[in-house]
Amino acid sequence: MTAPLSYPGFPLPFPCGCCIVVWMFDVLVYLYENYWRPDACPDHDQLSRKLTAVGFDTDEIQEALSWLDGLTTTAQGYVGEQGELSTRLYTEAEREMLGTDSLAFISFLESASVLPPPMREMVIDRAMAVSAEGLDLDDIKIIVLMVFWSLGEEPDALILDELVVDPEDRLYH
Repeated sequence: MTAPLSYPGFPLPFPCGCCIVVWMFDVLVYLYENYWRPDACPDHDQLSRKLTAVGFDTDEIQEALSWLDGLTTTAQGYVGEQGELSTRLYTEAEREMLGTDSLAFISFLESASVLPPPMREMVIDRAMAVSAEGLDLDDIKIIVLMVFWSLGEEPDALILDELVVDPEDRLYH
């Protein structure tokens, strides 16, 4: 397994050195920082070679590319706005996987009109596709970024700040 890469502004948890899922998020962050849109990424073979050249392991690359294929499929089904009066009820499995902090964050993004219901569903779909026992808030923030990225959209500057800047590193006036 490769050594963890450092991404300023992306406070990733590293609970163990052997968890491919944690490393998969490193690959996703690398793609977000280096390719401004999904269509700017090279094909899977060339991308795999580039990711290997910068130090990612084959297993983590394959996990990330598989996850991105699912994101691409989900993004193709994106239908824009849905009714404002609808309410999302989470299944027990979703509540366990996402956790209270992540669900509250998703709710915050929805109430701020930043994450419309179809995008919320993309976030939940991709969160449930991660092969882990549970995700923390930082993982969800990366998934939200990747959903915006997959649609070729950039979040509002204040929301982007919320997604990428560690609250401990913020300068308050």
